[in-house]
Amino acid sequence: MECQWKPDEQGLQQILQLLKESQSPDTSTQRSVQQKLEQLNQYPDFNNYLIFVLTKLKTEGKMWMLSLIDCIIFIIKTHKHTLCDGLSLLSHAGLNGALLCICLCSSGILITTIASKGELQNWPELLPKLCLLLDSEDYNTCEGAFGALQKICEDSAEILDSDMLDRPLNVMIPKFLQFFKHNSPKIRSHAIACVNQFIISRTQALMLHIDPFIENLFALSGDEEPEVRKNVCRALVMLLEVRLDRLLPHMHNIIEYMLQRTQDQDENVTLEACEFWLTLAEQPVCKEVLCGHLPKLIPVLVNGMKYSEIDIILLKGDVEEDEAIPDNEQDIRPRFHRSRTVAQQHEGGDSIEEEDDDEDDLDDDETISDWNLRKCSAAALDVLANVFRDDLLLHILPLLKELLFHPEWLIKESGILVLGAIAEGCMQGMIPYLPELIPHLVQCLSDKKALVRSITCWTLSRYAHWVVSQPPDIYLKPLMTELLKRILDSNKRVQEAACSAFATLEEEACTELVPYLSFILDTLVFAFSKYQHKNLLILYDAIGTLADSVGHHLNKPVIAQSNTQKYFVATVCTSGSCLPLYLEVRQSSFALLGDLTKACFQHVKPCIANFMPILGTNLNPELISVCNNATWAIGEISIQMGSEMQPYVPMVLQQLVEIINRPNTPKTLLENTAITIGRLGYVCPQEVAPMLQQFIRPWCTSLRNIRDNEEKDSAFRGICTMITVNPGGVVQDFIFFCDAVASWMNPKDDLREMFYKVELCVPYENWIHFSDQFPLPLKERLAAFYGV
Repeated sequence: MECQWKPDEQGLQQILQLLKESQSPDTSTQRSVQQKLEQLNQYPDFNNYLIFVLTKLKTEGKMWMLSLIDCIIFIIKTHKHTLCDGLSLLSHAGLNGALLCICLCSSGILITTIASKGELQNWPELLPKLCLLLDSEDYNTCEGAFGALQKICEDSAEILDSDMLDRPLNVMIPKFLQFFKHNSPKIRSHAIACVNQFIISRTQALMLHIDPFIENLFALSGDEEPEVRKNVCRALVMLLEVRLDRLLPHMHNIIEYMLQRTQDQDENVTLEACEFWLTLAEQPVCKEVLCGHLPKLIPVLVNGMKYSEIDIILLKGDVEEDEAIPDNEQDIRPRFHRSRTVAQQHEGGDSIEEEDDDEDDLDDDETISDWNLRKCSAAALDVLANVFRDDLLLHILPLLKELLFHPEWLIKESGILVLGAIAEGCMQGMIPYLPELIPHLVQCLSDKKALVRSITCWTLSRYAHWVVSQPPDIYLKPLMTELLKRILDSNKRVQEAACSAFATLEEEACTELVPYLSFILDTLVFAFSKYQHKNLLILYDAIGTLADSVGHHLNKPVIAQSNTQKYFVATVCTSGSCLPLYLEVRQSSFALLGDLTKACFQHVKPCIANFMPILGTNLNPELISVCNNATWAIGEISIQMGSEMQPYVPMVLQQLVEIINRPNTPKTLLENTAITIGRLGYVCPQEVAPMLQQFIRPWCTSLRNIRDNEEKDSAFRGICTMITVNPGGVVQDFIFFCDAVASWMNPKDDLREMFYKVELCVPYENWIHFSDQFPLPLKERLAAFYGV
């Protein structure tokens, strides 16, 4: 093909001009290049021009090498050619040896594309050729080949250990191990990084060479190259999880080595080594092998919990008052600090409570990297406290005494973090010291440094359970008073930490807060006027938690006199109706509306005429979280309104029916929608029952698998009532209703009676003949529970 084909001179010059323009940094020029590429890609011989430039025009081919590779990637991405066609361009163009490696490594996108699309099998000579090039005497060729192989190992670890490629790892793993002793630190690092990709999966090819692998790691433990040390640490952390048996004989030396690396001068090495203590804490041998090393380890972890200079810069730790500075749009996201919040239970899950990870998240650090040495050290100390319990205090208390009362704020702040980190594991041993420490921490809430105030909020929340078990005037009242002051802090980070901590205190204290409700509500109301959008989400959470914690006490006349609930309702109404507002604000406001409906409906009811059109407008399944919470709030309002809900049914019913019939709707949204339709039908059966046939089948399939609870109870009462009004609407899908009824484990007696009456009222002339069509388990369950 290449010998017979000759380019048109004008077309060739057009291609060369295009390659030249592709090097321009000008945006408009780049846009023009893209347009021309799209046009040229329509021509079948466009590939031939690229091959011609690469192979025949040596000077131009070398000069425009990267641009040519970019053109090939463009061909692949446009899907006008298969990936295999694109790879053929490279192989047929005579790109062999070092040139092929340079092309591959100059274009990580190409390697990623090959790996992600599982196309390695379409270029079978690639891996053998790359492995062969590792032995090249030319350093650049060797490094280029290793760079390409590392990308492939990272993206295609599973397929490399499959029969599809004839298990190339059987050759590659021993090959990589040979380069652990290479004189180039970069190649040593590549070699370890490649092998590391196969540890967690316990790849057989690696397990067969596990002993020489570990021996080589030990030999590199003192390598002068930080990247090599980092990869050694990463390997040991993973081996600790999957091949502890091989490490145990050397555990003393490994622990000593990791202690050194956790104090490495390179921060990347330090962080990787610190992961070792987190993983070791999960192993059953932790207490036995680590006990003798605690005197050295604990000070190292504590030292790692101090903010670094770069952390403080990124956190703007020198900025004390920033409440007037608008939030960045990317900083505004939904924040749910407790698994109990409605917003979390009704947003994207199966209504199964998740663990509260806010405590370990240390969200005062959220603007810096997701994971850093401070967080890792704190997490390690936390899990080790749960392993060693009060035995850890022998090593912690002398340090705490020095840290907590240190004149330098940075050290004092780390001490407060330490105190919070050990709270769960060492609670019993800390009890004798808390009568002195809690008042000290309450004083620290007024510290002049915002970062001290914020971490103090978090640490106090970790001891909230102890606080509420003590005389309230001595501990609860002072803590509550100071936390409420911090909710009104002039620093946004402190506001956030205080709101989150106060929500935790609300959960622990519950009705203990009732005597202080007027003060609490006035403070939370005032916070609405101070907060930017991001912290409004946390404020909603705190208010929702308060409603859950004190319940009907919000309706007491002495509380109602302050009119704060009405302010909350008005605020929610405003937030929900302002459609341009960030989605997370509406999502949280609808969750809060549901909480307030349950806790103090008398203050919500006057605003229902305003709420319902807003909720109807937000029943958009494309915005799942907002739609979820709006749907749930409508259901809660229905139960409270009763028959007075009638004027509002037309505003929401059609949208709900469309959602429940929509394909690929998330499971939780389907369940919430079905429950709300059932509740609407319970209070307004005459309005909803005529549409029964349009939703009965998806309604039944959505609710047949959820556990018995109050929401399911009210929904099924609604469907039974609607069937009584319109029995014809269920006839076609009656088997689905029977199946849903059979999903109940223990319905209340009156609900069981409703099921029985419904089954009798459906116009089947021959029930026995009809029920004979049921699957045997369904038939037996209906007979056992309802006698039908």
